[in-house]
Amino acid sequence: MENWLIDIMNEYGYTGILLLIAFENIFPPIPSEIILTFGGFMTTTTSLSVTGVVIASTIGSVLGAMVLYGIGLSLDVERLEKLVDKWGHIIRLTNSDIRKADRWFDKYGPWTVFFCRFIPLVRSLISIPAGMSNMNFGLFILLTTLGTSIWNVVLVNLGASVGGSWAEIVAYMDVYSKIIYVVLMILLLLFITVLYKRKKK
Repeated sequence: MENWLIDIMNEYGYTGILLLIAFENIFPPIPSEIILTFGGFMTTTTSLSVTGVVIASTIGSVLGAMVLYGIGLSLDVERLEKLVDKWGHIIRLTNSDIRKADRWFDKYGPWTVFFCRFIPLVRSLISIPAGMSNMNFGLFILLTTLGTSIWNVVLVNLGASVGGSWAEIVAYMDVYSKIIYVVLMILLLLFITVLYKRKKK
């Protein structure tokens, strides 16, 4: 996959970066770390600029986030409640749990959308609950743009600063991603354990 991504970026420049980042947001397994760091490296060997790569990647991020936000809108709370009525007993989930989660996102959603932009995998998927909770679209776009801009600026500049050693940054980011995945898995298991104990009581 890495060679395929690099070929597209070499061939189509800013447009290729924009489209790849947009797809990365919709299909998280596509590694944005490779796209951004190699994009930064390309600014040292081609006519591409750091500013241009950051702008293209940020536009792509926002476009991808908008698609997932739209998916979230179609999976609103009422539809989830219908699914819970039918299947919730299997995982001990009730409509009350859905409403509590929705209220929590209404209260903390904006900050969650912003900070999750720095967490691999979650940075893309957070757009779905934002849509489900009918988060103000303008605020969603603003925080998504700010969060992704910071992420993009850091990685693009790292790629530009290390030049031909950009792959080393990708390796470090892979370690970072794995650590985050382990932490998220532990938190998920703790959440499920607490939820199960409460239901049992």
